[in-house]
Amino acid sequence: MVGNSFGRVFRVTTSGESYSGAFRKSENVPPELWGGLVVIVDGVPAGIKITSEIIQEELEKRRPGQSKLQTPRTEADKVYIFSGVMQDDTTTGAPVAMLIPSSDIGDRHIEQHRGNRDLLRPGQAAYTYFKKYGEHADYLGAGRASARETAARVAGGAVAKQVLDRMGIDVMAYTVESHGIKAGPFTYEQVKQNYRTNEINCPDPEAAKLMTEDLLQVIREGDSCGGVIEIIAKGVPAGLGEPVFDKLSATIAHGLMSIGGVKGVEIGEGFGVASKKGSEMNDTPYYDKETGRIRFKTNRAGGMLGGISNGEEIRIRVAVKPTPTILQDQLTVNVRTLEPVTHKFASRSDPSLVPRVYSICEAMVRIALVDSIIMSSGMRSITEMDSRWDGL
Repeated sequence: MVGNSFGRVFRVTTSGESYSGAFRKSENVPPELWGGLVVIVDGVPAGIKITSEIIQEELEKRRPGQSKLQTPRTEADKVYIFSGVMQDDTTTGAPVAMLIPSSDIGDRHIEQHRGNRDLLRPGQAAYTYFKKYGEHADYLGAGRASARETAARVAGGAVAKQVLDRMGIDVMAYTVESHGIKAGPFTYEQVKQNYRTNEINCPDPEAAKLMTEDLLQVIREGDSCGGVIEIIAKGVPAGLGEPVFDKLSATIAHGLMSIGGVKGVEIGEGFGVASKKGSEMNDTPYYDKETGRIRFKTNRAGGMLGGISNGEEIRIRVAVKPTPTILQDQLTVNVRTLEPVTHKFASRSDPSLVPRVYSICEAMVRIALVDSIIMSSGMRSITEMDSRWDGL
């Protein structure tokens, strides 16, 4: 399996599966070492303060089992920093490695998955994993296709957050739609004021209440639903991103589309541009005397022009599909017998990805930003250019 790293200079590599360690239980092995998730963050600047408490704060945003809207799986998601951090809790410039042991891998659930190993879950990656890995594919809770994998991403994103905090760059993600119930638009200040004040993380308390009630009804029906997450990145300097294939917009979209369940990404007006004229779409530039910089009167482009940041707020939306595993009978096929089967896949899946996926979106955007900042800074340091352009 390849494709387990994201980033070019600031590079995050993850390993681990949904039930990693399920077959390594032994009296001779401490439970923390049965298995879980590993993340290695390369390219971390020296002198960045990193503690397990800092990483844990981000992991708490996506930790399962905290709400009736989430999966009942109760992983502790306790993180251990393994290397790359030494005196005074600061990074040394070496790779930062972290471990997140799996704590809820009970035999009952393992047997449940073993009994379904030959059945293709509708909407899930079982068929494509069979095509790539055959009988060796991990059948326990979807393996690498499980949302469990994303805890490692969030840990890597927490390291990126420490870099961005020093630069005054803030990244927040929040719910703007759940099962067709919409909210917004929101200003950065509104999001900041209401961030994580309800279980579905919607900045509008009334809309959040409607979304929650609707999701509870979906749960009672044994079904699942999707939604839309919006991300704001504020304080991002202009000039980030490399033209053509490594545009900042492309790098961010790559990171977000790599999250399981994300089926679409919009930047700025997104698909709304298709119905606009150029006169309606173009953001008018002007010189802001207070800041001494070029600004834009509107932000329909979502903070990027030519795929490069323009100094305005970066605004992104992602569409998240309903969780494939639902508590209803579904028609499928047995890959051993090739016979049709009607089956209810009893599982501890989230009824909606929306209440937890926002934390993963934040992580991927942060990683992409830090990577682009390091790339741009390195290129700028050896580029001969009149310094006056840095001030605009």
